[in-house]
Amino acid sequence: MTLVSVIIPTYNRSDLLPRAIDSVLKQTVDDFELIIVDDCSEDNTSEVVKRYNDKKIKFISHSKNQGGSAARNTGIKHADGDYIAFLDSDDEWMPRKLEFQVKCLESRSDEWAAVYCGTRGVRHGKTKTIRKIIGNVIGENPNSVHGKEGGEEVIVDILMTNLKHGGASTIMAKSDIVREINGFDESFQRQQDWEFLIRLLKVKKMAYVDQNLVITHETGYPSSDSLKESKSKLFGKFKGDIKYAESAGYPVRDAHLFELSRVYLRENNFRKGIGHLPSKTLSFRQYLQLSREIIEGLMQKL
Repeated sequence: MTLVSVIIPTYNRSDLLPRAIDSVLKQTVDDFELIIVDDCSEDNTSEVVKRYNDKKIKFISHSKNQGGSAARNTGIKHADGDYIAFLDSDDEWMPRKLEFQVKCLESRSDEWAAVYCGTRGVRHGKTKTIRKIIGNVIGENPNSVHGKEGGEEVIVDILMTNLKHGGASTIMAKSDIVREINGFDESFQRQQDWEFLIRLLKVKKMAYVDQNLVITHETGYPSSDSLKESKSKLFGKFKGDIKYAESAGYPVRDAHLFELSRVYLRENNFRKGIGHLPSKTLSFRQYLQLSREIIEGLMQKL
């Protein structure tokens, strides 16, 4: 049996995919398989993968576009590893990512079934400079949570959008647990990793490796429509958890309304952006965040 199954879902990213593939093939852990699931791309993705001619690579193609969650689930069905690690096709790993995460889980008891790690973000596009400048002025969200470990107690940090887990590209989990919770919910087009982690944390615990082992590339943003739909699904699926968190004083709905407001303003939809602002008084930092989205939205139109 293979030690780690790495799953890369991809769609129309033949220009970026080699960077992700190369970062997997450079891992210091040798006992792995790489499963690339092409979600019915319209570019030359298949040709790019075939050029590698590597026995570690399994290439699977969907006959129709089904979304990232479905692509990951296809990979899970074909995975032979003790562990499953996910990598988005626009991100990349540092060479010792799998090594450190395998060592972490193998040093823990059976109740620890997943592990994530730190990230280093890289911005792209014509607005990257203004985002960096304003980001330096704003500083980090004082409520951000880095490196938290545990089980159900971590769920509230995910619901509040405070846990900085870096997305699916940081996650490695035991394959039997991934299958036990039935992988990813294919009805979610966005925030699939949040939904996946909440269900996982209800049955097992997640550890953390305190190193930036993933480079995330900011190549685009979800549309307001897809984000709103996913948030609606998240609130419907975990309404009991959200009700409990809010009764304990965590303003979950306000956190998600503020995130939606930012996206609407970035899309120059000022009516909906203002309409989705939470009812509570905003902090000075939040006003700066909204200003950044407005500036970025206007720059995109230039």
